[in-house]
Amino acid sequence: MVALISARHVPHQNHLLSALPAEIFERLSPHLELIPMPLGEVLYESGGQLQHVYFPTTAIVSLHYVMENGASAEVAGVGNEGMLGISLFMGGNTTPSCATVQTGGYGYRLKGRLMMEEFDHAGPMMRLMLRYTQALMTQMSQTAVCNRHHTVEQQLCRWLLLTLDRLYSHELTMTQELIACMLGVRREGITEAAGNLQRADLISYRRGHITVLDRLGLESRSCECYNVVKKEFHRLLYDE
Repeated sequence: MVALISARHVPHQNHLLSALPAEIFERLSPHLELIPMPLGEVLYESGGQLQHVYFPTTAIVSLHYVMENGASAEVAGVGNEGMLGISLFMGGNTTPSCATVQTGGYGYRLKGRLMMEEFDHAGPMMRLMLRYTQALMTQMSQTAVCNRHHTVEQQLCRWLLLTLDRLYSHELTMTQELIACMLGVRREGITEAAGNLQRADLISYRRGHITVLDRLGLESRSCECYNVVKKEFHRLLYDE
């Protein structure tokens, strides 16, 4: 069973690992551990010491901040385009946010010590990770702007589009309550926004399953924040 699962997953499904020069990838690949990332699993807690970095392939992980009263909101999402654990090589070793799996799947885990050994060579790995960090910071700052200035429907469209970019299908398994928690808004607002999108034949929603029927229509209803984030990731990680 383990061999069958491994055959369906390869490290190059993660775009950062795929972007590494061959010699660096060959050094790291024996140490990349394929792990399941089930829905709801906490990869690290706020303030915890980071022992590993994670490279999702089919899973999506939410970086979110939990307030003293228990309320929370997502500050960024990480899927097959990125990694979790940037605090390790930024010198902090801890982070105030939590990392929780929002869409179950698989990913690769690498010991933090090995990551730092390669990063400290001050070569291609360091440059790639610093560019990724800048892209992640863009996503975080744009999320803050979006949550402050745009409607719940626009926020939902942005969130759906960014999630779709990390999936291999047009169907998401996600309750309205969880989406409301991610966006830091009331569930009633998500219910109304999702209803509007469904009546416009852009999505189909039932029992925690969202199917995107018209991606271009979603893009037209979204704010500019989606394209800002998408273009910055492409510029920093894929443009030569």
